[in-house]
Amino acid sequence: MKKVWNLSYKILGIVLVGFALTYGLFVQMPYNPIWGQSSRNLFYHVPMWFSEITLMTISVVWSITMLVRLDPDRKKMDYSGKPTIGMIDAKARIAAEIGVLLNSVGLITGIIWSRVTWGENLPDNDFSAWWVWDPIQVCALISLLIYLGYFLLRSSFSEPEQRGRIAAVYNIFAFATLIPLFFIVPKMLPGLHPTAEQGSQILARKYDGNSYVIMLVGIVGFSLLGTWMWEVRSRLAVVKERLDQYISDKTYEKQLQN
Repeated sequence: MKKVWNLSYKILGIVLVGFALTYGLFVQMPYNPIWGQSSRNLFYHVPMWFSEITLMTISVVWSITMLVRLDPDRKKMDYSGKPTIGMIDAKARIAAEIGVLLNSVGLITGIIWSRVTWGENLPDNDFSAWWVWDPIQVCALISLLIYLGYFLLRSSFSEPEQRGRIAAVYNIFAFATLIPLFFIVPKMLPGLHPTAEQGSQILARKYDGNSYVIMLVGIVGFSLLGTWMWEVRSRLAVVKERLDQYISDKTYEKQLQN
């Protein structure tokens, strides 16, 4: 059953992403005097943020799992056959890495979109043509910097268990900041995005139903694709962990023999 699910969600992810990428290029869009055809970026730009949240959720779940395993009252429990602390830490780290990648892609697609809409009449050397300090833009950048701090913190510790524990605690607080940064603060401040407090200043009319369906398809598809990326990289990390442990055991045995 597990194998069927693993194959099913991967196929579904490919189909949904393919649908969003292709159908999104040809679907009839409502006329918008400012966005024009660039409004098709809705199908690729917006899904990045929801996909990021999906991966950061996976990351924080594994961080919590590691803290539970490191609990002194649980250290004596038998975890034979289950992921080691190193594997759990790697799963949390990899999910955060892919989440940061999705955040970066979301920022890049947003900057390009801003350039051809809000900054269309500005020269390329004008910073405002690329970045308008919209609350959602700023909050997305802050979230990226917070998670970059997660990786900087990890590099500050060499001892695996200590690094894993401190990084896990930081990861929990980093994830907690996503809620206000993505869903609360942008709606409290005026801005150019449609979700701003005073409403959109650029949206001439609402998107039709088909556009929202394609956007939702993209959200689910890219989230599944990101999960697939995490699963593949996690398997590689597990193999590396076991290989390192095997080499370490063999080296120790040779030392005993000598």
